[in-house]
Amino acid sequence: MDDAALKMKLGDLAHIRAGHPFRGAVEAVPEGAVAVVQMKDILPGGGVDWSSAVRTELVGRKEPDWLSDGDLLFVSRGSRYFAVCVDSPPAPAVCGPHLFHLTLKARELLMPEFLAWVVGQGPVQRQLLQAASGSLQLSVTRQALEALEIPLPPLATQRVVTDLAAAAARERAVLTALIQNRELQLEALASALAAGQPMNLT
Repeated sequence: MDDAALKMKLGDLAHIRAGHPFRGAVEAVPEGAVAVVQMKDILPGGGVDWSSAVRTELVGRKEPDWLSDGDLLFVSRGSRYFAVCVDSPPAPAVCGPHLFHLTLKARELLMPEFLAWVVGQGPVQRQLLQAASGSLQLSVTRQALEALEIPLPPLATQRVVTDLAAAAARERAVLTALIQNRELQLEALASALAAGQPMNLT
């Protein structure tokens, strides 16, 4: 079989665990030793906004499933399902119960950045939409996640793809900034025109 065509179940590639089982809302402890990543802390472009993560203290005898560099968090509820990579947690950290915590079993086969990218693409998204269930709000179960078929090209191909995706993200950010600057310029021109003031057209 051509390596580029190889597919494996996500459950064979990663340990998938539910987030920490908090009872009710996470109690904020300003000087708490543990950071808790919740859905609000997931950045739309990928990654975790650690500055917004609530600090707390954990109770109980069970050893928490700590987040580690290279783990992934999967958003399993809402209108869009996606995964982000965990990058250098600044403190001991766990994720909330509305996120799934993924730890790769074999990084020599799969890059976390590639997995995060491929989960957001059409073929895997269609699998997720077909597997989603719920009456008030659609969600994806751990069993459905484990059953996802993930394409597994060689690591060299994965690196090329993730580099291209990162370049596209940078280009998108630059274009977004240019558009926002142009809109601000047009708003300033409109305000000057309404006030009968000279317009700066440079």
